[in-house]
Amino acid sequence: MEGVMKQPSGSAADEHKPEPGPKRPAPGELELVRAFLNTIDIETGEEKLSDPAALRVWLAERDLLGSNERAAPGDLRKAIELREALRAMVGHNNGDPLDAGATGVLDGAAARAKLGPRFAADGPPSVEPQASGVDGALGRVLAIVFASMAEGSWERLKICRADTCRWAFYDWTKNHSGSWCTMKICGNREKVRSYRSRARSEARSSR
Repeated sequence: MEGVMKQPSGSAADEHKPEPGPKRPAPGELELVRAFLNTIDIETGEEKLSDPAALRVWLAERDLLGSNERAAPGDLRKAIELREALRAMVGHNNGDPLDAGATGVLDGAAARAKLGPRFAADGPPSVEPQASGVDGALGRVLAIVFASMAEGSWERLKICRADTCRWAFYDWTKNHSGSWCTMKICGNREKVRSYRSRARSEARSSR
């Protein structure tokens, strides 16, 4: 496999890494999931979750982890494993084959988070984690994933088709046809590659 809370788009942790193009954020809490998926930058090799301390900071800045809670090396391993499983599923939304182990990783994370239904007298039922610490924090991410699947917005969260990019983006097109995080950058690069490939093929066939 590859890789609410306070809105992540405005956090200090993300300001140094510009989006690969002008894109609208994902709707509501799904933007937090998109930010989690983009903690790895395939193009530059930057890993925001580089160690347990970085993971703790990332989660705490988004009100997913208390100030007195810490992250251990095992928590980092589980967080990255979950991120990559989610990236595989989001890639599947854009035509990639789904890694057979992705859903099992999500099941394991949900079990550790003790995700369960929560009923309210003044609103619809929801799924919430009962665990604390990093397991509970990752459970809150999964709860957003579950809700987006139920309401139908999940299928619009995609991974850019460009192999050098693989940035997570939300497809706002009316017919769900978006393939690249930004047409001006990744889309145009792909068009240039396709044109050059066709030109080389035509040149060889004309010899």
